[in-house]
Parts: sequence; C-alpha cells; structure tokens
Amino acid sequence: MNPTFILAVAAGGALGSVMRYLVGIASGRLFGTNFPWGTLIINVTGSFLIGAFVGLFATKWDLPQAARIFLTVGICGGYTTFSTFSLDAWYLIERGLSVASLAYMVSSVVFSVAALIAALQLIRMLP
Repeated sequence: MNPTFILAVAAGGALGSVMRYLVGIASGRLFGTNFPWGTLIINVTGSFLIGAFVGLFATKWDLPQAARIFLTVGICGGYTTFSTFSLDAWYLIERGLSVASLAYMVSSVVFSVAALIAALQLIRMLP
C-alpha cells in the first residue's frame, strides 16, 4: 500500500463528497425533491467527469499515478453516488412509484454511460 495514493484518495474523496453535497442541495432547490434529481445529475456528471479524466490521461495529460488516483478514485469516487442511487430507487418503489423508479434506474444508467462516452469522444477531438 502506497501512503501517497491513500492520501490522494482521501483528499480527492473529501472534495468530491463536498461537491456531491452542494450539487444535491442545489438540485433539490432547483427541481424539488419528489424525484431524486440530485443523484441523477451527480451520477451523469460524475460519469462524464471520469470519462474526461481517463480520456485526458490517455491522450493529453502525463500525470503521476497519484494525481490520476486523486482525480478518479478520489474526486469522482467521492462525488458519484451509486449507493445512494440504489437507495433512491428503492424509496421510490417503497412509495408505490414503481414506474418512476424504473425510469430513474434506466435513465441513470443510460445517461451516465452516454455521458462517459461523450466525454471520451470530446477529449479525442481536442487538438
């Protein structure tokens, strides 16, 4: 175990978690709380972000491994909320909103994967 990598994950995770909290609060204020918009937005933007980072690592950025870990495992790992996604899906089902739960689950997966692909394609187009 590399102590530098552990610190990179911890520092990035702290930043990502704060970002997740702020985006979640802002989403609730903007769109309401009857649907888990915050988690959906966080998962899609987090997938885009990790796709952009990976694309940049492969094509543009020659960063040390600790910096890569800080950005992907740390920031993106702290920011994205797949465990919360699962809980939100269950809460919708528990409230009798099975169709909304299914729409939420499908849109989360489809849009998150699409965002990752979009980021990779966007990075590949950069000069």
